[in-house]
Amino acid sequence: MRAPEFWRHAGVLARLLTPAGAIHAAVTARRMAQAGWHAPVPVICCGNATAGGAGKTLLALDLGARLAANRVAFLTRGHGGRVRGVHRVDPARDDAAAVGDEALLLAACAPTWVAADRVAGARAAVADGAGVLVMDDGLQNPGLAKDASILVIDGGTGFGNGRVIPAGPLREPVGAAAARCIAAVLIGEDRNSALRALPPTLPVLRAALVQHGTAALAGRPVLAFAGIGIPDKFFAGLRAAGVVLAETVRFADHHPYTAAEVRRLLARAEALDALAVTTPKDAVRLPPDLRARVHVIEVRLEWNDPAALDALLAPVLGSPA
Repeated sequence: MRAPEFWRHAGVLARLLTPAGAIHAAVTARRMAQAGWHAPVPVICCGNATAGGAGKTLLALDLGARLAANRVAFLTRGHGGRVRGVHRVDPARDDAAAVGDEALLLAACAPTWVAADRVAGARAAVADGAGVLVMDDGLQNPGLAKDASILVIDGGTGFGNGRVIPAGPLREPVGAAAARCIAAVLIGEDRNSALRALPPTLPVLRAALVQHGTAALAGRPVLAFAGIGIPDKFFAGLRAAGVVLAETVRFADHHPYTAAEVRRLLARAEALDALAVTTPKDAVRLPPDLRARVHVIEVRLEWNDPAALDALLAPVLGSPA
C-alpha cells in the first residue's frame, strides 16, 4: 500500500483518527512489555518507528559487511514472500515471490533466514553456526530479545505528522521506540525536524545514501521506476548525480512486477530513447528473462563518521571499543 497523504500533515482526518492511534499504541506497548527469548549470541536489530521504508535493509547490509568475521546471519520476516515456517534463503533457487525482495538482497551478503517467528529463525541460524544475528526490522516484535537496537530514520520523511497508525505513520510513539535503542541513524538531511522528537541523550549517527553506477548514464536520458518505500529518494539521488530523467514511474513498495508491466516500461523507454533504470530491491522482482534489459543502480550508506558505529557495537560484541 501507499502511505496516505494525510500521514504527512496534522489535518482533520489525522485528528479524527488519533483516538484509534492511541489504542494501537497501547496494544503495542502491552505487547512489547513481554519478555523475549535470549539467544546465546548477540542480536542486533535494525528497526524504525514508522511504517514503510526508512533504510533498515541498507543498514543491515552495512552491518553484515562489518561483521563478516563474526559469522553474521540475517533474520527477516520475508515480507511479500509466500514461504512459511523457517527457511534459509537459497539465492540460486529462491525468488522474490518465495522469500521477498529484501531477503534476496541480504542473502547475497550473508546467510539469511526467513521466519515470521523470530525465535524459531534465531534458533535455526545459531544451530547453523551464526555468531551474531542481525534483524532487518522487528523493533516492535518482542519474541526475540535484542542486545542492541538501532532506530533508522529517513531524513526526508522523518516521523510524518508524528501520530500513530491509523492517524499517522508511526508504529508506536517515537519516545517508546527510542527508549529501546542504543542509537539512531539519520539517513539524509533532517528535513522534517525528526531529531527534535528523540531523547536528547540518544546518540545520533548520520549517513547518506550514495548511488553507484550513475556514471554509465552520463549523456543519456533515463526512465526510472521504483517500487520501494519512498521512490522519490531514488529519483532524487539520480537527479543529484546529474542524470537526466525523461520520466519516472512509481509503484507500491514490494510491487510484484509482471512481464507485461516490464515490457510496457521497456517500450516506453524505447519511445523516449531512454534507458530503463531501477533499484536493486526492484531488480530482484523483475522477470528473470527481462532483468538484463534494465540498468540497476546500486545504493550504499556513506557515513559521516565511519568508525562511530563500530565503537557503538563493540561492547555488544564483546570486543574493546
